[in-house]
Amino acid sequence: MESESSSLPTSSSSLPAIAFVQSCWHRDIVDQARHGFLAEVADRAHVDVFEVPGAFELPLHARSIAESGRFDAVVAAGFVVDGGIYRHEFVADAVISGLMRVQLDSGVPIFSSVLTPQQFHESPTHVDFFRHHMVEKGHEVASACLRTLEARAKVVALAGS
Repeated sequence: MESESSSLPTSSSSLPAIAFVQSCWHRDIVDQARHGFLAEVADRAHVDVFEVPGAFELPLHARSIAESGRFDAVVAAGFVVDGGIYRHEFVADAVISGLMRVQLDSGVPIFSSVLTPQQFHESPTHVDFFRHHMVEKGHEVASACLRTLEARAKVVALAGS
């Protein structure tokens, strides 16, 4: 585990605790999602970063994190490329379906910044495009995560009144 923020929030902390779990396959590209996410979240949440070898491992790790009870949300980032074989569709479906299942089973919001491009070649042009695209995806998933946590807090407040 790698921490990208200060110590874990205490029960009196008003900052949400978010786990960011990323795959290490195509790390140079996936790291950009983390950078974009952390830049967007800034000081509005506490973030712990976790790593897994590949995208296929993301759902199980997200489940373990969600079940720990320590986090308000989990963000998963990965990159599943089409190598011209059936595996791309299988892995992409397994990862996205698995993340949704974790969210529905645990009640903890799970967010995906897992890209599954149809066309990817390890040329400088494609790598550069997807590196920049992942930064934007990091910003987008951060915004969605924070907005969802705010909306959930309102629902909880209404239920408590």
